[in-house]
Amino acid sequence: MPGKDVAIVGIGASKFDSTTVGQSYKELTFEAAKNAYYDAGIDVRNDVGSFICCAEDFWEGTSITDEYAPDQLGAKLRPLFTVSGDGLLGLAHAYMHIMSGVSDIVVVEAHSKLSDVESKDIVEDLGYDPSFARFSGAGPNYLAGLEMRRYLEESGNTVEDCAAVVVKNKKNAMKNSRAVYGGLVSNKEVLTSDEISSPLKKMDSSQSSDGSVVIVLASETKARKLADRPVWVSGISWFSDTPNVEEMDLGQAVYAVNASKRAYSMARITKPAEQLDFVEVDDTYSFKELEHLEALGLTKRAGKFVSSGKADPDGVLPVNASGGSLGMGRFIEATGLVRAYESVLQIRGEAGPLQLARTSKCAVQSWRGLPTQSGVVAVLGR
Repeated sequence: MPGKDVAIVGIGASKFDSTTVGQSYKELTFEAAKNAYYDAGIDVRNDVGSFICCAEDFWEGTSITDEYAPDQLGAKLRPLFTVSGDGLLGLAHAYMHIMSGVSDIVVVEAHSKLSDVESKDIVEDLGYDPSFARFSGAGPNYLAGLEMRRYLEESGNTVEDCAAVVVKNKKNAMKNSRAVYGGLVSNKEVLTSDEISSPLKKMDSSQSSDGSVVIVLASETKARKLADRPVWVSGISWFSDTPNVEEMDLGQAVYAVNASKRAYSMARITKPAEQLDFVEVDDTYSFKELEHLEALGLTKRAGKFVSSGKADPDGVLPVNASGGSLGMGRFIEATGLVRAYESVLQIRGEAGPLQLARTSKCAVQSWRGLPTQSGVVAVLGR
């Protein structure tokens, strides 16, 4: 049956917070794994064929970080595959594990313990070419400022439109018990906040959060036995553009354009704005939400779309009803899985105060962050 080969049968998360004092990332991961296995109704030691963790040594401060993953996931002496990338990319690898016959049930984990990182900027700086793109004293966000200016000039969107994204997402987050950066803010507050890299303001940028997410996927046969309401992965794709800053097309999200085309093709989506009920997209920076909405073919002028209320929870196509990263925080490699986690809750009708009216099918989109041009798009549904 097209689009019903792989399903999400269990989800689990730890507590999300700006700082998790007294808990290591291992303890956060154990909490998320325990919740996911209970949700899926599986015996992890006997039922799971393979495990995938999404981690990057630089963020953890230790070498070969994945060596610390098996214990808290229940993966001792079991196959564990590491993805040095975004959690949604880990979901894509789990999909391939199942489709290739490697495993019937796969567990994906990603986490963030950014509160332990002394300087996020220093780590991100290491991603830039030291000769051509890493500038002393500039900090990594200079590229976000350049991207924002180029995108706004080419798209016709405005800084006021970007501020509307912040206002919307922080307001949405107020209804989300897992979000820590919710609040009622005005466009003026966003526009007058401190400048990071012109025209990027402080409130245009998401803040750091700690937390872990674990997702259990299964083949169609296993999914129908395990879950009353499996959430099907009907399409998933990823794309990485050039890693060289001097070669990047700063005016559009090429990675999202190409990944969405392939994911839509798999899911037989021809008119995404009509066939999707809601979307969770990356909004690490406010302008990125607008850029990603256009890249996914959901609107031609995202600023007007958001500013008019069409992206609100009661709008024609809700965008980041969870609050997104601006409202929930950025979870580095776990950010994409947080977006997927929130989407699954919506599709299953378990989103509580956040619950939307129509949730049969959605798109989840991720971006790995500065200075990459890498992203994933997944289509999920009932």
